[in-house]
Amino acid sequence: MSDGGLFDAVLARGGARAAVADEAWLQAMLDVEAALARASAEVGVIAVEHAEAIATACRAEWFDVAAIGAEAANVGNPAEPLVRALRARVGAAAEDVHRGATSQDIVDSAAMLVTRRALEPVLDDLGGTADAAARLASEHRDTVMIGRTLMQQAVPVTFGLKAAGWLVALDESIARLRDVRLAAQLGGAAGTLAALGDAGPAVLGRFARELGLDEPVVPWHTDRTRIAELAGALGEACGAVAKVAGDIVLLAQTEVGEVREGVEGRGGSSTMAHKRNPVAAISARAAARQAPGLVATLLASMEQEHERAAGAWHAEWPALRSLLSFAGSAAAWLRDCLENLEVDVERMRANVDDPSGSVGAASELIDRALRAHGER
Repeated sequence: MSDGGLFDAVLARGGARAAVADEAWLQAMLDVEAALARASAEVGVIAVEHAEAIATACRAEWFDVAAIGAEAANVGNPAEPLVRALRARVGAAAEDVHRGATSQDIVDSAAMLVTRRALEPVLDDLGGTADAAARLASEHRDTVMIGRTLMQQAVPVTFGLKAAGWLVALDESIARLRDVRLAAQLGGAAGTLAALGDAGPAVLGRFARELGLDEPVVPWHTDRTRIAELAGALGEACGAVAKVAGDIVLLAQTEVGEVREGVEGRGGSSTMAHKRNPVAAISARAAARQAPGLVATLLASMEQEHERAAGAWHAEWPALRSLLSFAGSAAAWLRDCLENLEVDVERMRANVDDPSGSVGAASELIDRALRAHGER
């Protein structure tokens, strides 16, 4: 995934992309080193003045991200060249940089920080999308439209009920993402905290608090259930987005014409001036469709050997980064789509053979969805 380019306006919308960029990862790794130094000083493992010097030096703009990335090829990860560069900046405190940690501790903890920061715009856009779905459900509780099963016309429903279905799926995806466990990682060379001696558990607890992450029961170097949980939650959110976006694309077909995206100047064609393509829904769908393969990569990477993995851990980095970015783009585009959606009530009614037909308990079901949304 490049840091900018030809396709980013379509597939890298929203705030998540910046939160997973190279500079963001670099700052997260430096934040981890600063937190480790402060935690170590609190329990007397290193001098307080050394911790302060290390923390002061942990600013991404003072480091060459390209050089660190290039040097990572010599050791297999970017933490080691970063540690060398940080030691070069802190003078007498150099010996206390990275004390008791291993490279995976830094990268894994940074991944959790990057994830937490990237999830903020993702959750914000998913929340805005859910709010827009709730508005549509409320406003169109009595808007009769034809239900469609197996892509064929079925019996009447209401557009409000369709939107309520979107709402519930989005709310449940939001709840799952909020429940994902983001834990600090600190175990040292083989997960024993041996380099920190008896102070190891105390440093771990303070380290986790410094980062605002959960404290793990034991180091999770080759226990990747947290990554799998995160991947599943992001995949679920993308699936919920894709379902809504797919419905919009179908309802916006010329022959159906029941909804359209109401953004002026958007949706044109290079050859057919009459077209009004649902660009936001299409882009949301495109971004969301990246998720299954990325989720599969992260799940496949759960099989890791003994105390440290040879390749499976490394395979997680681009997959996690891309999954966060695509999930953010999908959510941002769908929010744009639903907040600007125009509903053609008359066209919906015209597409129903008998608009007076029963729609069952649709209104009550909509109320249930809206109450559940209000409780979140």
